[in-house]
Parts: sequence; C-alpha cells; structure tokens
Amino acid sequence: MLRGRWIGMLVLCLVVAGVFAWLGQWQLERAIDTDPPPAGVTEQVRPLTDAVEPGEYLPEPLVGQKVETSGTWIRDDFLIVSSRFNDGVEGYWVTGQLRVADRTSIAVAIGWTSDREIADAAVEKLNAGDAEASITGRIISDEGPSVPPRDDPQRMDRMSTAALLSHWHDVEDLDVYRPYLASSTATAGLTDISSPAPEEQSPVNWLNIFYAAEWAIFAGFAFYLWYRLAKDAWEREVEEFEDAHAAGDTA
Repeated sequence: MLRGRWIGMLVLCLVVAGVFAWLGQWQLERAIDTDPPPAGVTEQVRPLTDAVEPGEYLPEPLVGQKVETSGTWIRDDFLIVSSRFNDGVEGYWVTGQLRVADRTSIAVAIGWTSDREIADAAVEKLNAGDAEASITGRIISDEGPSVPPRDDPQRMDRMSTAALLSHWHDVEDLDVYRPYLASSTATAGLTDISSPAPEEQSPVNWLNIFYAAEWAIFAGFAFYLWYRLAKDAWEREVEEFEDAHAAGDTA
C-alpha cells in the first residue's frame, strides 16, 4: 500500500470521495427548507399575476393558492371534462376560456355536476350569459393530456390546458397560463367544486436526505475499492512468492 502506484490510487479515491461528499452536502442543503411558507398562506387571496405568469410552471409552494382575477369569457369555449370527483362522487366539470388580458387566457373550472345533461345545459347558459366575470379560486397545476377513448375522440378525462387549448377559438398569438383556476363559486346551475386547502408541507425533503446518504455510501465505497484492489494485489504476490518458493524446494 506504500508503493507509488497504490498511493496514487489512494489520492484518486480521495478526489472521487471528495466529489461524492460535496454532492451529499449539496443534497443536504436542499433537504431542509430553512424558510418554509407560513401556515395558511395558501388561503390568503392574491392576484393571479402575483402567483404565476403566463407560460410558466406553477411553483410548488403555490399549488392550491387562492387567487383572484377578472376577464371575459370566450363564447363557444365552454367545454366539459369527465371523470371529475366531488367528495368521492364522479361527475363532470364545465370549463371555460377566460381572457384576462389582451391575448392572454387561463382555463377555468367553473363548476361540477354528476349529470351530463346538467353539464350540457350549463354550457348553453354560459354561452348565452354575461361575458364579463370575476373569479376567485385555487390555482392548480395542469394535469397533462390523455388519449381519448376510440368511441368518443372528443372526450377529455383530465384537466389539461393543452387539451382545452386545442379546442379553443381565437388562439393565434395567445399567451396561456399553464395551470388552471378552480373557481370557488359555481354558476349556471352547477355545484361548487370541492377544493380543500392543500396539506401543509414538511420542511424536510426526505428524498434529498436519501440521496445524500447514497453519496456518503459511494464515498465510503471509493476507499473500500482502493483497499480491496491493494489487498488483492498483495495476496496475488504472496501466492506467486509461495508458488515460486515451493517450486524451488521441489527442484
């Protein structure tokens, strides 16, 4: 182990272990949130533009944040999303395109019903009703699109802004919010969407702690690898020496 070759290997292992240790420290620094959001902050109504900008992903601390905005409904863009549950009961959401600024829109879940006929009737009422609207609700991350069933290619089972956008009108050069807004108060004969406050997040990210432990194990393995290789080389030389000594005695 004191030979130059194995001292060089030890130095290399020290460098590798140092890199692993730094990565473990980096993970630990991100495992504990030293400035977590105060309890109940999501229940304080904020302007939509204070929570997220068009085209941006919703930051994790703001998922479920109550926001308010106003705008104009785009007629004929009231669409129905299936497989929506309200307190465990399956039903439908009626959604709409709310134009909140010039060439800027957000998808809004307006209300829920367990009856498809009521949902269809709500679409008709909304298309014939007042275009101006002020909405207060929770801002929620987009669920992503899904493949519709073959027998109903227009059906949507996920609240996906991208899927809704493909059906909307007047979308040229349109800026769209990635998350959607679940309205707190339903209209057009629909039921309020059940949207409880999000659970308070733990300031400790256990996944990052697990990764930090993994890097510590990798660092220790670097030293073990050096020891194992050096020991194997020593045992091989001992065996060769003993074989040579035995061959000399036989001669």
